[in-house]
Amino acid sequence: MKRYLLAALIAVMVSGMAYTQETPEHKNLFGAKVLFIGYGIPNDDDNLKITNGLELSYVRNLGKSLNVAVPLKVGLAHVPGEINNRTFGSLDAMLQLKAPGKTIIPYLTAGAGVMAAQSDDVHLQIPVGGGVNFRVGSNSFVNLQGEYRIATLDQRNHLQAGLGVLFRLGRMADADGDGITDAMDACPNDPGPEATKGCPDKDGDGIADKMDRCPDLKGAPEMQGCPDSDGDGFIDPEDECPQTAGQIKGCPDTDGDGITDNKDKCPTEAGPESNMGCPIPDRDNDGTPDADDRCPDVAGLAHLQGCPDRDGDGVSDIDDRCPDKPGPYSGCPDTDGDGIMDADDRCPMEVGPASNRGCPEIKEETKKVLTTAMRAVQFETAKAVLKKESYPILDQVVMVLREYPSYHLRISGHTDNVGMADNNQRLSEERAQACYQYLISKDIDSRRLSHAGFGAAKPIADNKTESGRRVNRRVEFELYLP
Repeated sequence: MKRYLLAALIAVMVSGMAYTQETPEHKNLFGAKVLFIGYGIPNDDDNLKITNGLELSYVRNLGKSLNVAVPLKVGLAHVPGEINNRTFGSLDAMLQLKAPGKTIIPYLTAGAGVMAAQSDDVHLQIPVGGGVNFRVGSNSFVNLQGEYRIATLDQRNHLQAGLGVLFRLGRMADADGDGITDAMDACPNDPGPEATKGCPDKDGDGIADKMDRCPDLKGAPEMQGCPDSDGDGFIDPEDECPQTAGQIKGCPDTDGDGITDNKDKCPTEAGPESNMGCPIPDRDNDGTPDADDRCPDVAGLAHLQGCPDRDGDGVSDIDDRCPDKPGPYSGCPDTDGDGIMDADDRCPMEVGPASNRGCPEIKEETKKVLTTAMRAVQFETAKAVLKKESYPILDQVVMVLREYPSYHLRISGHTDNVGMADNNQRLSEERAQACYQYLISKDIDSRRLSHAGFGAAKPIADNKTESGRRVNRRVEFELYLP
């Protein structure tokens, strides 16, 4: 039984947070209900039984959100420490804070009161809780309320739940005489049916005239009370074709050209309004008629005679040498400003003369660095292992490559004619590759480098002398434009 009482109290508190309609004002109400009283849960004593009592109450309405209630209660209480029940009486003064509602009126309540069971058991109690009134008639309610009562006397805290009725004293006003009391009447001064909460409904469509866009024509709620004869979502008073469903002001547009069929000379073929809805030949649908379109099969811009301009530089793609890069020179840019458009410039990021295809010419001192490197790079005898004294020389080659970022470097390995030709060929290739790997280790892009070996096939001195053979054992470095 205690579990049932606890569940009832929880239900009351939850229901007190939900409401439906506006709360009518009640001035004076009288109530009676049966009480269920439990001392067990608050005092942690499973041996205490649920007992019963009766309550008579007077309720006075103080406003839309506030009532004051004076309940008088009598009953039996099974209190801690006693086997038999005690007869008690109590008188409270309570405030009720109401939520808006007409059919369901939830409220929270709190107050203070005095309870007396015996001469040694008279004490102050502070009840807090909530309840809900369910309207069952114009002047009557079913009331459900739950309280937790905090007592100033030890072991007298307890729970109360009550179920009963409330009656309003006196009749409720009905100013317009439509049988719906003013408290429940949305239009208290204008008679109307119950279906529209007492508001007039001339066309009888269940929508009050004040909410009905067509108060003299019966219609559906989703159409705000207006008819829609063709079911196209346009109400008849605003539908230019009320008997034929359509999407433009209620009229059909079969070809979807934005011109309704009743105004379209070609209702099954899309066309502009300027041609009365009939199509103008335009294969690429770019708005430029085929007769005026230089690019009739590719959508383009009207000011470029129907041709596209991908880079937006004002030069149509068919005339643009650089259709993906905007520029002033036949549609091409000149990024480095050397007077040679990027399309013709082999070094578009570096200034250079036209005689060198827009690339900077190699300085004489740079050429000397490469010539010196050819003679100065040294390897261990008969091996492709660079000597340490070769590193500064190759570092100068690195600086040259960084100075001329548009140039590539060709690395060629050569030997004298001493020894077997196959060994010389392999050694020349490995030495060229050793230089290649060194330059890559210095963060030079491998795509700018190439290497090859030629053995003794390309001597630059006489292999019959030691000095000639020494010259022929070399690695050449050649800058070139790709």
